Amino acid sequence: MRVYRLNCDIDLKRVMLKIGVDKPGIEIMKKKKCEFIFYIKDITCGAANILKQDALSIGAELAVPRGVPDCTNKIFDAILLCNKKQLEILSKKELAQPFKLKELAKSLREFINLPTFPTKIMGVINANDDSFFEGSRFKGNDAILKIEEMIENGAKMIDIGGVSSRPGSEYVGREEELRRVKPIIDEIYKSRLYEKAIFSIDTFDEVVLEYALDRGFKIANDITGLERDEYAKVAGKYGASVVIMHKKGDPKDMQNNPFYENVILEIDEFFSERVKKAKNFGIKDIILDVGIGFGKRLEDNIALIKHLGHFLHFGYELLIGASRKSMIDMIMQKENVKTTPADRLPGTLAIHLESIRNGASIIRCHDVKEHFQAIKVYEAIKEFDV
Repeated sequence: MRVYRLNCDIDLKRVMLKIGVDKPGIEIMKKKKCEFIFYIKDITCGAANILKQDALSIGAELAVPRGVPDCTNKIFDAILLCNKKQLEILSKKELAQPFKLKELAKSLREFINLPTFPTKIMGVINANDDSFFEGSRFKGNDAILKIEEMIENGAKMIDIGGVSSRPGSEYVGREEELRRVKPIIDEIYKSRLYEKAIFSIDTFDEVVLEYALDRGFKIANDITGLERDEYAKVAGKYGASVVIMHKKGDPKDMQNNPFYENVILEIDEFFSERVKKAKNFGIKDIILDVGIGFGKRLEDNIALIKHLGHFLHFGYELLIGASRKSMIDMIMQKENVKTTPADRLPGTLAIHLESIRNGASIIRCHDVKEHFQAIKVYEAIKEFDV
């Protein structure tokens, strides 16, 4: 039995029909307002009957398929609807119940007091010739000038990368990667720019990582999600913050028919394992990145953005990086409109603002000035409560 949180702004009727809930029950439940919607996968009949009675006793609801009361179905999916107070009560009640409800209770408790973080912009600088967006490629002094501009325009973080991880790309090797980023890192250190912003190195190589961390960088942005022990050792040694990103496959082949039984649960399991590994290596400051476009179908990317708030239960900041990515083109092609990376700023802003609404606090983007304005307007509207 596993559980994940759904965005409350969903078509609840459609979801309940999908799991087989009776139509009369759907009409009653869909009218209820709730703070939390949880999708419970593979719950047993015994557990569902107990959980439903406990939920009803406190004013919450458990939507179950037809045939549950008499156990026609042995294992199925269910949907729990509740507010925060009901969640607190229910997560305590189920600790004393059988049928693995104790484990469910522990999972539910993680959602009671979710953290909030201020929104920060992370500007992107690519020190290579093959990054998918030409406008992000900079070398030497041009890179430094762009970094200074990004900081002036509102970036609190700057992410420097020397290799492309776009679909179809191949790793150029450690020596070439270091050759590309070394001049920029050296100038950042020499000019003490690390005092004006937090610098991140976008690498999965521990030698490149150590070179950057030894010169004022504070964040290790790892698209492999701490796959290599040597990398984790270096990050732990320097007390670096680590971005644990999820991807399926390698950049060379990751978009060759990726498939998920349940993308939310699969990434949740991945994060659980890698967070544990990070802690074992002494890494305390963790940032999670669901990896938009890294071995994901369009529907996977949309689901992750829609239900991003689920991953807040880990207690860490969520980074989102969908800047000018191909999912925007996939959406627009349904409208018979073809786009290039240069055309995708409006779609990028839409994705990133929705991600902030759903829990993201670090926005990795190419267009700092435009994002700063959009975020400030969004925040002003959200905070207005007269």
